[in-house]
Amino acid sequence: MNLVKGGFLLTLASLALVGCGSEESSSNNGSSTGIEGDLSFYTSQPDEDAQKLVDAFTEKYPDVNVQTYRSGTEEVISKIKAEQKAGDVQADVLLVADSVTFEDLKEEDLLLEYKSEELSEIPSNLVDPDGMYAGTKVMATALVANTASVKEMPDSWNVLTDDSAKGKTIMPSPFYSGAAAYNLGVFTRNEAFGWDYFKSLKENEMTVTKGNGAVLQAVADGEKSYGMVVDFIVARAKAEGSPVELIYPKEGVPVITEPIGIMKDAENEAAAKAFVDFVLSEDGQELAAEIGYTPIRKGVDAPEGLQTIDEMNVIGADISELYQAKEDDKKEFETIFGQ
Repeated sequence: MNLVKGGFLLTLASLALVGCGSEESSSNNGSSTGIEGDLSFYTSQPDEDAQKLVDAFTEKYPDVNVQTYRSGTEEVISKIKAEQKAGDVQADVLLVADSVTFEDLKEEDLLLEYKSEELSEIPSNLVDPDGMYAGTKVMATALVANTASVKEMPDSWNVLTDDSAKGKTIMPSPFYSGAAAYNLGVFTRNEAFGWDYFKSLKENEMTVTKGNGAVLQAVADGEKSYGMVVDFIVARAKAEGSPVELIYPKEGVPVITEPIGIMKDAENEAAAKAFVDFVLSEDGQELAAEIGYTPIRKGVDAPEGLQTIDEMNVIGADISELYQAKEDDKKEFETIFGQ
């Protein structure tokens, strides 16, 4: 009887040890975080960059299945508005180009207040004070030039209106690119530019294309000599050997922060908050720098070839005014260029 009893107790002890080992293994692979389920992520980031972000997040939270919808900012927002009208917004987390877009969603009460603990390391002026969204990186719109066709690099936005550049310039459309829509509002409210600048661009046969990627491609291929484009894709292309040069014009550059926010009716609020935390964390910001973006978090260095926010001469405008005038600005742009 004692032998039987002893064997029984030994078996129980062995099972307990196995259980502890399983729990430790579960903790090590991240599946014991308690964060799980489906997460719907809407973004305007390039496909490859969005996938790298999702992969890094799911490595930390393996029980979350992230489903990504990706397009230009204006098309992403059009999809959300259509879903809102149908009474069923599908997105849990939104990461698109600019704060003006988020102001629109905030005004329509579509965002959930969430003040991540990671915000203590993010400049307060790049965060919504009501906790509806926060910037995730620093992205300037600057000039790109083809080094094969341009021998003397310009230092001013005025090169785009110069006779020597007639028919050789290209920019993204504010009807597709959130950055372009933001830039339009900023430039037209700056006394050095205004609407006359855009009329001059039209007169100089500026081509308007769908997005920033198409701008870079046209300049890299030598189809155009100059482009108006977000800085990080130029630095990345140059590092990969493309014949392009990034120029921060002396008059200054408009800057977007590609904010992130949670939709008010998010079905997986816990996973959405974990996703926001990750993007703003040191790990998330180091990933952003590794991909080629200028991080927004203090203490994380910018990639080679890009200026930090402190180095940039930033030109801006009142966010509230930009939000109120956004649609009128696009209509005026259409009057000048067509859509």
